Amino acid sequence: MGVAFHDLDLDAIRSGEKPVAELKTELLGMARKAANQIAKDYVAYPLLAGRKGFKSTLAANFTANVLRNVWAHSIIFCGHFPDQTYTFSEAEVADENRGRFYVRQLLGAANIEGSPLFHVMSGNLGYQVEHHLFPDMPSTRYSEIAPKVKDICERYRLPYNSGPFLKQLGMSSARSCASPSPAGVRGRSPGHIPRTDVRVCDPAHESNVRLDDAPEGQSQSSQ
Repeated sequence: MGVAFHDLDLDAIRSGEKPVAELKTELLGMARKAANQIAKDYVAYPLLAGRKGFKSTLAANFTANVLRNVWAHSIIFCGHFPDQTYTFSEAEVADENRGRFYVRQLLGAANIEGSPLFHVMSGNLGYQVEHHLFPDMPSTRYSEIAPKVKDICERYRLPYNSGPFLKQLGMSSARSCASPSPAGVRGRSPGHIPRTDVRVCDPAHESNVRLDDAPEGQSQSSQ
């Protein structure tokens, strides 16, 4: 639901770029989907459990939904909003070439360090850097390519953001709480893809990418 509200683009509504009628249509669709889910989890399934199992099934579904949403929120925020990451507006990434696209993915994502079981429980989204670089790759391959991606970043002095779960969660939560609105979670933005001596090859041409003004510690991979 939070992601759905984010996609409503309320800033566009306030500026008049998005018609109110479109917002009403989207809200109606959200309400319909939420109603169907509520009916399934808190009415249909408990009824199927019968009189004896109604309350326990209702409680189990409620608990599972709370845990699932808190866990998903934590994993998603840890991958996008720790202090090491940047976010970008559409204007800042207009007309970017392939090389700058890949650097932006490195600047805008962070991994979560953990055991193989942790990555299974998080749907492999702890490898958020690899997910941003290769969104069409099966997530079960992320652990295989992660060491190779990190090695390339180290050799070319590119950022490879990574940290333990609790550390990433703490930074993400602090950054979120410090923002007055969801849009404020954007936090730092370089205003452009930073430039440096590192050369990133593009099929059409090469572009120099500076990382000098990246956040402290971002020019080196995490240990």
